[in-house]
Amino acid sequence: MSELFLLLGSSIDSGTPLLLAALGLIINERSGVINLGAEGLMLIAAITGFATALATKNDAVALLAGAGAAALFAAFFGFLVIWLNANQYATGLALSLFGAGFSAFVGIGYTQESLAIARRHGFWAHHYLVYVAVLLTLGLSWFLFRSKAGLVLRAVGESPESAQALGYPVRLIRLAAVISGGALVGLAGAFVSVVSTPLWVEGMIAGKGWIALALTTFATWRPGRALLGAYLFGGVTMLQLHLQGRGVNLPVELLTALPYLATVFVLVLISRNPRWIAANMPTSLGKPFYPGA
Repeated sequence: MSELFLLLGSSIDSGTPLLLAALGLIINERSGVINLGAEGLMLIAAITGFATALATKNDAVALLAGAGAAALFAAFFGFLVIWLNANQYATGLALSLFGAGFSAFVGIGYTQESLAIARRHGFWAHHYLVYVAVLLTLGLSWFLFRSKAGLVLRAVGESPESAQALGYPVRLIRLAAVISGGALVGLAGAFVSVVSTPLWVEGMIAGKGWIALALTTFATWRPGRALLGAYLFGGVTMLQLHLQGRGVNLPVELLTALPYLATVFVLVLISRNPRWIAANMPTSLGKPFYPGA
């Protein structure tokens, strides 16, 4: 039983960065902007958070620094796709590639460093950001479906032309969504390097940004479903480590690939019902908006 609780606790820890990133992407996509640069933003935040933690010895400051760095690059991404109407998919991919190269370059001097943190044990002994992520899930659910501001955000994602006709500043709302969403994605990246694995390794996000993108669709752009999906993916990740630790006679490469195989399986599963996806997906997602048109 204790082994089961340990697995559940580690699954929650592993799923937290996926949850934070997915929440940020939900905010982005509810406004009509799709950001494929989540992987790059998480890497930028990871190296920023780690370097800050090493300098300040304060994990809260490090997490905020990572979130701030990602928000800054997300703002530049937002300027390109919202004001200059650059292709959202191509710009997001470019951001992801840039983040990988930038973090690798900046992180050269940090590869031999590590952080000394107090390890927590037990089902309820998680880092405080784990509980904050759950509260953020509840808060975002309320914001999107119970508040006027959330209704406006969803209206911008559904029909920006109608929102503009009602007097709402569509571009500014989208930019605010991209920046706040980017901050949450950055918080996820900093969590990985400061809390989950307190060291810096090039490419240490290891596809979590892409999994978060898949999780957003899996959750049909709803925060509560994103929470369940994040912990499910976290459980798959920790299960492969658990099986390796118990010496299960399976190829290590197959066990390591389990989270990504699960992602592909989920995408294939939900793609079998395109009408269900279309009914929940923001109508203007990925489409440019021309205010004067």
